[in-house]
This record gives sequence, structure tokens and C-alpha cells, in this order.
Amino acid sequence: MASTSTSSTRATAQIGVTGLAVMGSNLARNFARHGHTVAVHNRTHARTKALVDEHGHEGNFVPAESAEDFVAALQRPRRLIVMVKAGEATDAVIEEFAPLLEEGDMIIDGGNAHFADTRRREAALREKGIHFVGAGISGGEEGALNGPSIMPGGSAESYAALGPLLEDIAAKAEDGTPCCTHVGPDGAGHFVKMVHNGIEYADMQLIAEAYDLLRTVGGYEPARIAETFRTWNTGRLDSYLIEITAEVLAHTDGATGRPFVDVVADEAEQKGTGRWTVQTALDLGVPVSGIAEAVFARSVSGHKDLREAARALPGPAGEPLSPVGAEEFAAQVEEALYASKVVSYAQGWNMIAKASAEYGWDIDLGAMAAIWRGGCIIRAAFLDRIRAAFAADPGLPTLLADKEFADEVGRAQDAWRAVVATAVRHGVPTPGFSAALAYYDALRAPRLPAALTQGQRDFFGAHTYRRVDREGSFHTHWSGDRDEERTD
Repeated sequence: MASTSTSSTRATAQIGVTGLAVMGSNLARNFARHGHTVAVHNRTHARTKALVDEHGHEGNFVPAESAEDFVAALQRPRRLIVMVKAGEATDAVIEEFAPLLEEGDMIIDGGNAHFADTRRREAALREKGIHFVGAGISGGEEGALNGPSIMPGGSAESYAALGPLLEDIAAKAEDGTPCCTHVGPDGAGHFVKMVHNGIEYADMQLIAEAYDLLRTVGGYEPARIAETFRTWNTGRLDSYLIEITAEVLAHTDGATGRPFVDVVADEAEQKGTGRWTVQTALDLGVPVSGIAEAVFARSVSGHKDLREAARALPGPAGEPLSPVGAEEFAAQVEEALYASKVVSYAQGWNMIAKASAEYGWDIDLGAMAAIWRGGCIIRAAFLDRIRAAFAADPGLPTLLADKEFADEVGRAQDAWRAVVATAVRHGVPTPGFSAALAYYDALRAPRLPAALTQGQRDFFGAHTYRRVDREGSFHTHWSGDRDEERTD
């Protein structure tokens, strides 16, 4: 372990981390544990000293008190990871360090930045000859320390110098493949991380709805539901989120002896990446109804005033099912949860594909599934099947067009519909299940009522319409003598 640097510090560190809150500290420790010499820096030097004092035995750290010392400690090309709050704080760090760097050096933003900010920063630093890498990192504090899923964007040249280090510390899939790959240029990495988080929102909402249905309709207590989830986790729903759901539901509050879930306020917070996903999907014109409903469900949960004002609204008087009926219903809920989950992932992949085409990123859709098989929050067994589906057909328009997934969801649809119908009859809100089923039906419908919507638009705004029997755009003169005219 080196002592505090001075301006005469020799360049010995292969990589540096500035911003040593929990995520930054754990990431630095991860690099050190893998044998890399790591320069560490924080705006408050006491945090740098604490990291080295507590964890210096884990590897080689070069603590730096100033920005100049930090940069001097880095070997060329300098690889500087920024782990600070997204937004203005990130811009401030870039403005501090960029003047100290040379052509070919790189700044890596490992925070949850908006991809548009990453594109802006990458373009500005490229003009100065500095590489900027927006790297999505998923897995939370544990992942940062023990192996996250990493989604770096930026130039191919920057990945050639940075990639081997990131792949070294990343989680490894069961086949040993690192959960890290070059996603694409400029903001591609942060875009994919944003969509990952959007899928995470949807996944969590669907699991919460399954819990609510098993408890409210099935009459199961949290401990029984925990066992149900553990059973599901041995099958096709095998995933990190199902695993931890069982742990949360099985936990008993030490202060009251009540189920832990019953002492937690029913108000789900959010940091914003889910909203970004929905807002960006609207800009791209991609339907992500499952993710959107998950975001809105969290929003509804936080509006205590609205919920209190509507508490007296009448609803159905549904009775819990018999024990036998509850077991049958639980099996149906598993089917609905799986089918809805496939739809949510399909919507996320559609969004990545559309953005890749829009921004010229050329993202390998199968590779995204591959790097999410370990380390990240949405890691799940069926991601390997998603990888295989896109490997077999890179142009697959939707996961629901893959024969294996289509067959599974098709077999689940009767149970899925029964669950949504039962939820409606019992007055249990299931926006995720319902939106996923509506999306499924919209895709499979031979004809949608959008024809009427377009007719209305032509009536009140002369927005024109297309016909099924001939080419062109048409407008009907609703109050005139002529019936219609071609407008193109």
C-alpha cells in the first residue's frame, strides 16, 4: 500500500476511481482484489484515507489528495472512473479533470447518467482528443464489490484499452463469460443501462402483483407466499428478484414479531431511471406499456392524499378462495407472471433495437442478454434463452415472434386471462399483468380500432388516412360535396 501521493508520484496505477461513496469504494476494492493497482481520490480526503486504512490489505491502492496527484498516479492511457451523483456533479468532475489529461486518455462515468448527457459529454471531450465512456454498472453495492454487470459505451479504441480491466472485475455467467461487453458508441452503454432499470421496474411490479393476488385472493400469509416463490425459483422463473422476494416475505420484524412486509409503508420510491425509460420510449415511439405501468404504480403508491380521498370508493366484496381453489389459482398466477415477464423483456429489447437504429449504435441484442446473466438486478435463467433467440435470428422483431417463447406464452394465456379476470372481480389492481396482456392481444389482433381513431382525426383535423384497398394518403370532405381526395 502506498502512502499519500505528492506531485512527484510515479504513474503506477492501471486505473483510478474518484468518488468513494459505497459504490465507488467497492468498485476500487474490486479492482484491487483482482491484482490491479488502483489510484483512489475523493473530494473529501478523509474518505480516501478511510478506504485505504480499512481495506488496504486487499490490494495496491495509491491514495491521492489532489486532482493533480490522482492524474499523475495513472499510467497512460489514463483510465479515470467517475463515481459521483449524476448531473451537475458529474459535469463538475469532468471540468476539473479534463484539463489535466492528454490525448488518448479516458474518463469513464460509472454512474446512472442520462444517455443524452453522455452523448453530449462524449462529443465535447472527443474534440479534445479525450475518450469519454458512459458505463452502466448494475448489481448495487454487492455487485460493485464482487462482480457487476457492466455496459460500457464509447469508442472501440477506448474499449480496447479499458475492456480487459472491466471484464476482469465483472460478474461471470455460468459458462464463465464476463458480464461485460462493448455496447456501442457514445451513449449506448448508459441507454442500455436505463432500459435495464426500466425492465427492473416492470419485473418488480409484476412480482408485487403476484404477491398481492396470492394474499388477497388466495388467502396466503407472507410465509406461505415465500415458500411459493422459492418453489417458482426452481423453475423457469429462476431469477435474483424472485430469490430475494422469498427472503423479504419470509422475514419477521424483530420489533413487532409481525411479517416484515406488513410493517413497511406501502409507498414505493424511485430514483428516476424508470421515468427516463418511459419518457425516452415516447420520444422513440416505442410502446413499453409494462414498464410505464410499473412507473405509474409507484407514483400512485406515493400519492397518499389521493388514496386517502378515494378510500371510501365502493368495490367488490370478493371472498378468499378455498384451499384447493387457492392452489389452483397460485398455479395460474405463476403462468401469468411468466407470460407478463416475457412481454416486459420483449418491450425492453424492442426499445434497445429502435434506439440502436435511431442513433447508429449497432447494438448486439443477444450480447445484452448475455451480459445480464450475472451480476445485475434482473439476472435470470431465461436470459440465456433470450441470448440464444437473438443468436439464431439477429433480426428477430420481438421475443414474442421466437417460436419457443411464443409457444410458452400461448400456453399460458388461458391462465393469464383467468388471473386478470379474477383480479378485476376481487378489485385487486394488476396494472402490470393487465397491460402485458393487452399488449399481447394488440400484437396478435388482425385489426385494431386505430382505424376509427384515424377517421376521427381526419374528421376534426383533416389529418388524412391511408386505405386498405389502394396506396396513398386520403382526406374525406366531411361537410362538402366530394367524398374524398388523394392528398399525396
